[in-house]
Amino acid sequence: MSSTTLRFLVEASAVGPGGDVHGGTVMKWIDDAARACATTWSHGRCRTVYVSSIRFQRTLKLGDMVEVRARLAFTGETNMNIGVEVRGGDLTDTRPEKVAECLVVVIALDAEGRPMLVNSWTPETPGEMALASSARAQFESTRPAPLE
Repeated sequence: MSSTTLRFLVEASAVGPGGDVHGGTVMKWIDDAARACATTWSHGRCRTVYVSSIRFQRTLKLGDMVEVRARLAFTGETNMNIGVEVRGGDLTDTRPEKVAECLVVVIALDAEGRPMLVNSWTPETPGEMALASSARAQFESTRPAPLE
């Protein structure tokens, strides 16, 4: 499976004193969805090693429906580059609005916790190809330092 979608309602524990969901909570949801996608693809343990700039575009409130979609954008030898988009809004909205988006890089781990090879993934649809192209460009422009 090359994508994972998490759906849930915003609970009181995610909301701050101002009535909005904490940015850190949205970041946790992003990490959860990316790791679920990567774990499903690699069939094993994974670890997030990099998250690109997260762009927050709107806030979420108590009771909003949230959808966090993580999709493989491209794979490396041991890493999976995953585009994550968070959408949300009132339960009665037929088209939830974009809340945040980013690129997450996750590595697969063997039983000893060392990086292990993953199956390569090739985009097939126009949407997958567009995501792969956009994610590669974003990754290259903000490339993290090599892991040691």
